[in-house]
Amino acid sequence: MAISLASLRKVRADQPPRLLIYGPEKMGKTTLASEFPAPVFLQTERGESGDLELDSFGHLTSYEQVIEAMGVLATEDHTFQTIVLDSVSALQKLIWDKVCRDSNVKSIELAGGGYGKGYIEADNLWLEVLDALNYLRNDRGMAVVLVGHAIISRFDDPETQSYSRYDIDLHKRAEALLKREVDAILLVKKDVTIKTEGKGERARADGGDTRWIYTEGKPAFTAGNRYNMPARIIYQKGQGFSALAPFFPAGGAAPANQATAEAA
Repeated sequence: MAISLASLRKVRADQPPRLLIYGPEKMGKTTLASEFPAPVFLQTERGESGDLELDSFGHLTSYEQVIEAMGVLATEDHTFQTIVLDSVSALQKLIWDKVCRDSNVKSIELAGGGYGKGYIEADNLWLEVLDALNYLRNDRGMAVVLVGHAIISRFDDPETQSYSRYDIDLHKRAEALLKREVDAILLVKKDVTIKTEGKGERARADGGDTRWIYTEGKPAFTAGNRYNMPARIIYQKGQGFSALAPFFPAGGAAPANQATAEAA
């Protein structure tokens, strides 16, 4: 096809969202993911789901099982509308194990001949996962939710003093790959305020039970989105997806010519 100005078209993003939801333990990350439309879980770690009843392939203990589960969703008929990978932090361990097995070594540091080459090999496996997830999104109309753990890391800012911040519990190379790929990085946590008390002004952390979904990054944490969301959204159990959905294309639903067509 010849390219000319006459071939220009208006293009609007209408694909289901790809999200990375992370936060401290027991903040309701899995619960929030379960509120998305018709979710199916790829569980790469054992974890108590409390009162949740999840559609799941069970505990996936190898990289190959994760790929196989996504292959099933790509090739077999189903009515699931959201794929949840819980968690990417645990998937990283499976990816490193695969790299080590392929190199016949016991440490990712030694894989690929050492000198950090094992992490480069891991990049290729992460890209395979991302390609599979994008296929499920683009060809099967599924929203993608990645669940991650949070770690507190030290950030050495060259313009001011060093400080601690929430980051995603991933190697920096994997974190960079996922950050580039997803449409939103959402941090789920409670607010904390610092109060002083007594003559010595002893500091005490204080905060309520309100949980928030943070959508924009600050020095204290990683976050961001492509959906023009407010800086934070209150999270109430059972209402998390409904609070987020108005900002997604088509309310987060699969395009009518994809998932519904395949189910027909």
